[in-house]
Amino acid sequence: MNQQERLTDLEIRLTHQDDTIDQLNHVIADQQQRLARLELALQRLAAEQQDFKEGLSPDIVDQPPPHY
Repeated sequence: MNQQERLTDLEIRLTHQDDTIDQLNHVIADQQQRLARLELALQRLAAEQQDFKEGLSPDIVDQPPPHY
């Protein structure tokens, strides 16, 4: 393999690596957005649960059922 073939091979590999890195970057960005949406949904659910608990009658106690 001469130097020109080696250089061409290295350029091809670099191009493929750049493409792979770009694809991975898009995947990570998409996952970060999904994670942010899930965290927001979890915060909303926790707030709704807290509001629900606060709205319960004070004589209702959060205990496990008697069969436990």
